[in-house]
Amino acid sequence: MSIRHDWTRAELLALHELPLPELVFRAQTVHRQHHDPNAVQLCTLLSIKTGGCPEDCGYCPQSAHFDTGLKRDALMPLDAVLEAARHARDEGSTRFCMGGAWKNAPVKDGDAFEQVLGMVRGVRALGMEACATLGMLTPPQAKALADAGLSAYNHNLDTGPEYYDKIVSTRSYQDRLRTLGAVQEAGISMCSGGILGMGESIEDRVAMIETLARFDPHPESVPINALVRVPGTPMADRPPLDPLALVRMVAVARIAIPKARVRLSAGRTELSTEAQALCFLAGASSIFTGERLLTTPNPGRSADAMMLEKLGMTALTA
Repeated sequence: MSIRHDWTRAELLALHELPLPELVFRAQTVHRQHHDPNAVQLCTLLSIKTGGCPEDCGYCPQSAHFDTGLKRDALMPLDAVLEAARHARDEGSTRFCMGGAWKNAPVKDGDAFEQVLGMVRGVRALGMEACATLGMLTPPQAKALADAGLSAYNHNLDTGPEYYDKIVSTRSYQDRLRTLGAVQEAGISMCSGGILGMGESIEDRVAMIETLARFDPHPESVPINALVRVPGTPMADRPPLDPLALVRMVAVARIAIPKARVRLSAGRTELSTEAQALCFLAGASSIFTGERLLTTPNPGRSADAMMLEKLGMTALTA
């Protein structure tokens, strides 16, 4: 299948609405052209600066706008971050992601930003991919991260452009796109995806994939998250997501963005092994492992090891 950057919303919606066996078959066929269908990449995501974020993202327990009982923590020391990275590497993760609850990444040449650059260098020295999500970036910040060896930068679109202002009012969709542009201009791989179950329509979901599929080059990584309904956030009372909705979106992302790692991300604690297996069939090629995903629960490494063994799958080693 050729790599396309001209997918239309109508085409993606038509894909999404295919009978599920046909959709999964098409996605698995594409998946096998670009990925080992029996292997997944294990990633670890650590919150290096927790809580107090000035953004008002309605799903996020780290927003200063909501009372979720979350304890705020300052930027972690370098040694503690690298120790967590070593542990993740020894447990099988090949990618270490660092998340900081900022609206904008710390000021370039400031102490906090220099500490983050040291973390990136340290993780790379451990032989791991280094990913960061620090909020919005300027081109000079992106270049500095690239020079430090950052493998990828995560900046999720969350949803389609028409629904975005129902989720957050403290930044715009264009703000998101500008940061992703700065990331690609600096030569850093782009990691961007979204969250399902926030009240968005199916068209909103495929509109997000349409936006991502029009980037040239495509994102290297597309996380597909299910909403984690955290008490105290405006979205705490949303109904649980149908797991098959997750399967369909994984499949659409795999077909539209063939070479990307489609990452099965937040919300896995509510998914059965069977539901996750369907996501792998639909083209998911990575999971985040470890007890926590930033600040929310996540299946532990032993549970993930048991799942992969049960499915006869393996973790990528490089």
